[in-house]
Amino acid sequence: MTTYRLDQLAKTIRSKNAGVNKITFDIIFRDPDIYQAVKKAGVLTRESMCRLYDLEPERICDFVEYDPGLAIKFTIFRKRPSGSAGDGDIFGAQQYAPLLELPVDMQQPKTRI
Repeated sequence: MTTYRLDQLAKTIRSKNAGVNKITFDIIFRDPDIYQAVKKAGVLTRESMCRLYDLEPERICDFVEYDPGLAIKFTIFRKRPSGSAGDGDIFGAQQYAPLLELPVDMQQPKTRI
């Protein structure tokens, strides 16, 4: 087993508003083998995202492994509406940072990383 950071494996890791009350996260891969290996590693699940973001489970409204797009996507309810008093990220674009260094233990993939 080798440990990689998620940002070494994914093509795109991003977050953005999904309406005024939600933020959506996209983790998109270039290579199907790497995508499948990350899924198999089990580091991107509803439960792991609750731990990583210190969320109650009901705050995750969607969690999808989208095989045709080699993507894992999840959406969370915001604590307060976008742009309201106390909102520190009006566009939801800074929320992906904890995902970057998420450790992924997996076999060396066929594709060069």
